[in-house]
This record gives sequence, structure tokens and C-alpha cells, in this order.
Amino acid sequence: MQYSVVNYKTVLIEDESMRFDADFYMPDFLKNAGLLKEKNAEKLDNLCTKKRITKGETPLWQGFSYEETGIPFVRSQDLVFGSIKNDEFVFVSEKYHKLKKRSEIQNGDSLIAIVGATIGVIGFYDLNEPANCNQAVAIIRLNNQTFSKYIQVFLHSEIAQKQIKRFQGGNARDNLDLDEVRKIKVILPSSRFNSTIEQIFDKAKEKINHSKSLYSQAEQLLLSELGLADWKPKHQLTFVKNFSDTQKAKRIDAEYFQPKYEEIIEAVKKYKGGFDLIKGQFKQNKKSFKKILNEEYQYIEIGSVNISDGSTEPMTLQGDELPANAKIKLQKNDVIVSKVRPYRGAIGIVDNENYVGSGAFTVLQENGAVNKETLFVYLRLKPLLDFSLKFNTGTSYPTITDEDILNFPLPKIDSKTQEEIKKKITEMYETKRLSKSLLEIAKRGVEMAIEKDEQEAEKWIESELKAFNL
Repeated sequence: MQYSVVNYKTVLIEDESMRFDADFYMPDFLKNAGLLKEKNAEKLDNLCTKKRITKGETPLWQGFSYEETGIPFVRSQDLVFGSIKNDEFVFVSEKYHKLKKRSEIQNGDSLIAIVGATIGVIGFYDLNEPANCNQAVAIIRLNNQTFSKYIQVFLHSEIAQKQIKRFQGGNARDNLDLDEVRKIKVILPSSRFNSTIEQIFDKAKEKINHSKSLYSQAEQLLLSELGLADWKPKHQLTFVKNFSDTQKAKRIDAEYFQPKYEEIIEAVKKYKGGFDLIKGQFKQNKKSFKKILNEEYQYIEIGSVNISDGSTEPMTLQGDELPANAKIKLQKNDVIVSKVRPYRGAIGIVDNENYVGSGAFTVLQENGAVNKETLFVYLRLKPLLDFSLKFNTGTSYPTITDEDILNFPLPKIDSKTQEEIKKKITEMYETKRLSKSLLEIAKRGVEMAIEKDEQEAEKWIESELKAFNL
């Protein structure tokens, strides 16, 4: 059993929060608070420009709608350590943006999710264009931008995350308010150590950009090979189909018979190397597993797949915490394809053994002449994501079936092109892992500098970087 003895004066004066719930005074939280006091930590609010810890609003509440193009509008699901995911950006009009100047986001701002399941997720706005955000995202803009990258790393540290967890606790709360964000305490580094962290951060960003470039190269290579590099969808409002076609397909909705889908299929069928169906080149992994309640599992759901590059971030859950849809025992090198909102491109390659996957994936394994990397890129091509819309059933929660995916046409890309694609995708994943490792080194380095001292942290960082030949 854990317990803490707290002086009444501490509750009334020192903590300012006037919190009386036991969770706020958990021993681990008090130990962390003691470390911050010992190191003369400053409130985040004192490091920011006036009123620059703020948040946005939802345009729909203001009578505005999202736009196809315009000012990027950041939501909590767009946040990721050291960057921002712009693959699923929605946009707002210039008019809305001008009305909401308070919540304008600028390059170098740190962003923190303050509502719902994503509380404590941190992102870094590194785009060279203004953006705005909703009420689930707090914007942190420093007086001294010299420390902006260090602050991003610090906010990911256990020292900062424990403060966030402490503030959000009590009465089943699922949000942080801005005053609580302002109270997060920060320990600033020396200029030398700040420079060290900044260099690692920049190197990680360089690797991320390189990984994106590698994927783009693989994608363009395959599009050119298929003659789809300049393909643009033409959504026709009217067209004619025979009644017999509807009987054969057992569908009568117009979307299913859109001519643009036939254009995509024809391009695949005309490929010089011929084509097959996916089920002719890959077998489906249907391997189930039996969960043990007190055992720990690495679980992959649709939200675990980064749609920008197909990388996965499994969740660690106990057996009794696994959802009912945790059904498939995944194997390394499996290709997972989302059957829910398939047009989003939640498609990835499993990089480890013993993961558990959601039943919302079709799971495929190599079983022919086409390699997994080529299938991975192929299914994520814009024409193929559009093609998946043909089979959608449902409106608010559109899905397709295993059979739909297994019956997709698959071009038999020549072996030389496949090897080039495989090389680029393999390097992409390696580069992505290196970027993640660099950010973890920076985070642990910051923690070590605070828990021990900067000199020891510098030595540890140097040894870790040497292990990566950096």
C-alpha cells in the first residue's frame, strides 16, 4: 500500500491547486515535485510571451465549416514527438483564421493535447506557414526561441509527464485547463547542454525528412511503372450502366459504378508484366490467439498505424485490457490493411514478432512473386486508395471486407523494380527507427541532466551516439 502524509499548509498555500484528492499526493508525484523544487524549476508561464499559452476553438461552433484547402487546422491527433502529422490536416478559411488570431500557431511552437485520451501528447510545429487549432490543443510559445527544441524534449520527459498526469487526476477528469499547463515546471539547461539537445533534435528531424523522401521515391517509381504518375480522378455525376451489371455486383449505388474505378483497373490490367489478384500472390493470416488476463501484450489497432509512412506504434496492454476486437496473432513482415475507412491508408508492415492485431485489419503474408514492400506501396497509392471507395458499405463508418481486398487486382511488377522499391522502403523504416532513437536519446539525456548532472548526461549521450556511428 502507498500513502503520503501532507501538511495542511502545503495544501492551502504551496500547491496553489487546492486539491484534496489522494491521487494528487501520490508518493511518486511528491518525489517529482521535490526534485523540481530542489532544481529551482520555473513555471512554464514565466518562460512564455504574454498570453501565449492559449488554445483554439472548433470552427463548426462558430458557423464555419472545414475547407478543402486553406489554413492548416491542427487537432490533437496530429501531434507527434518532435513534429506534426500533416497527412490528415483539415483546413479553415483565411477569414476564420483572421478572426482567431489568438490561436494562430507559428513555427517553433510546442503543442500539447489537453482533452481526452490523448492528454499529454506533445507536438512541435515545424512548418513554415501559419496554422490554427481547436480547443483540444494548447499552444506554447517561448519568449526565448533558443530553448524551443529543448522545451519540446523536456515536455516528453518523465519529469514533465508526471506533472501532467498529476494535474489531470481527480474526479475522473479528462482534460487539463490552461492554468494547469501554465503551472508545469521546467528546468532550463546551460547554453552548452541546450545546444547538444538541439543538435540531436535537428539530426532526428533530418532523418525523418529523409525517410519521407525515400517513401516518395518508391511511390513515384511505382506510379511511373504503372503509367499512373499523372492520373487525376474524374468524378462523373452521370453515366449509364446496364441493369445486368447491378445484378452481377449485387449493388445499386452509383458510387460503386463510377467510371474512374474502371480507369484504375484498366491501367493495372494493361501492365506489361500482367496482373493477378492479391489472393494469388499473398495468403491471409487468420491466426488467432488466446489471451492470458495477467500477461502483457503489444496491441496494434487502426489508430496505431501512422498513415504518412505506415509505421506502427503498438500499445502495451494487459490481457484483461485488450478490446474484444483484438483477434489476430501478427507475425513479423505481415502486411496489415485497414478495412475501416480504407481510403485513409492505414496500411503498414509489421516490424516485430508477437504483436496482437485488431480484427479490423486484413493481414497478408508473401506467397508469390510480388514482395511485401511493393504491395505496401501499391495499396497506399492515391489511385488505389480511391479505388477502395468502390467497395465501401456504410456511411459514418465505411468498411470493406477481407474478400474485397483479396480480390483487388495486383500488377506483377518486374523483379528489378520490386528490388528498388524494397531497398527504399527498407531504408525508410531503418531511417525512421534511427530518428525515433535519437529523440529518445535526447529525452533520456534531459532526464539524466536533471536527475544527476549535465556532464554525466553529455558523456552518456556521446556514448549512445557513437553506437549509431553519429
